[in-house]
Amino acid sequence: MDSFRINKILGLVLGIALFLQTIHLVDAMFLPAKVAKPSSEAAAVKEEQPPAADAQAFDSLLASGSAERGAQVAKQCQICHNVEEGKGPKIGPDLYGVVDRPVASEPGFNYTAALKAKGGKWTFAALNKWLIDPRADVRGTSMTFAGLPREKQRADVIAYLVTLSKNPVPLPKVAGTGQAQ
Repeated sequence: MDSFRINKILGLVLGIALFLQTIHLVDAMFLPAKVAKPSSEAAAVKEEQPPAADAQAFDSLLASGSAERGAQVAKQCQICHNVEEGKGPKIGPDLYGVVDRPVASEPGFNYTAALKAKGGKWTFAALNKWLIDPRADVRGTSMTFAGLPREKQRADVIAYLVTLSKNPVPLPKVAGTGQAQ
């Protein structure tokens, strides 16, 4: 066997190996990240904090939320949702007056069965949970938005959504001061 033929075979093997490695790397980009299991100490600390503490912390963030910053973040929402009164639905329902409105109740919009089954109202807590990841909150929703992982951004967006109403729902009061900031 001459050296030219050996080089062709080795080149083919190397090319296949590089191709497979590239496929492996691309495939890994689309897999969800593995979450490390918390240590027993961290788990014990988490168990000590009741869900009410999380709700109080978010209410505090919401009380100091900025509707102006929320309007900037919510610009991405306006691709699919109208925020002005009476404009009607786009791909998603109208967000005007969404705070404290019953879930899946906007006239003229065809909601998924999963969202209709959710029930309740769009309270601050419900909106916060929804904005983290809509598809995790309501399995089967057709909303493809990836969510807002940062709590402060969610608080700002909700503070903005509150302003989209003739009768805005008051933001939570800051503990200890008796008033919203």
